[in-house]
Amino acid sequence: MKQFVVVGCGRFGSSVAKTLFKMGNDVMAIDGNEEIIQNISDEVTHAVQADATDEHALRSLGIRNFDVAVITIGSDIQSSIMTTLIVKELGVKYVVAKAQNELHAKVLYKIGADRVVFPERDMGMRVAHNLVASNILDYIELAPDYSIVEISALEEWEEKTLLELNIRSRFGINIMAIKHNNKINVSPTAKDIVHKGDILVVIGHKDDLRKIERG
Repeated sequence: MKQFVVVGCGRFGSSVAKTLFKMGNDVMAIDGNEEIIQNISDEVTHAVQADATDEHALRSLGIRNFDVAVITIGSDIQSSIMTTLIVKELGVKYVVAKAQNELHAKVLYKIGADRVVFPERDMGMRVAHNLVASNILDYIELAPDYSIVEISALEEWEEKTLLELNIRSRFGINIMAIKHNNKINVSPTAKDIVHKGDILVVIGHKDDLRKIERG
């Protein structure tokens, strides 16, 4: 189980925090708004009202012990930059920060953010799944329970045919396409082989898709 701290719990931050928690992770949510914290408290591990730009407050919350910090502070770019800098200096290994624009993103990268996301491009759920499972490259929700996922081929799948892998029976998911050396096979057959470095596009129920996620 990974430990995540999400700082800033507006619509985007709340989506990331709730999704990470539903996926079985330890999640601390931090926001300066008491009402927001009360609303999210039952949907994360810990919810804390605090000033994210206060280094002493973050230190006392044990921020350095978290695996990943997700900084999703809203329109206050200065607070976003300060919080990202503080969290990085406190020793969090991997910091993801939300940017308002390209200039904001450049500053975030320069002060140590490991990844920068844009709300317009990244839904909270897609970011959450990508953070938890390193082999999940993209995640598109079709319905509350069904999604299409772009996944790196697992090592144990390499050099085996789809018939041998029997993915549909084992995991309950369907393979829609296989990407190999920038070429896409949109109608893979049972005889097709999965090679090292291949990317599979699969569709299935969210519970079944979790079976193929790798941290």
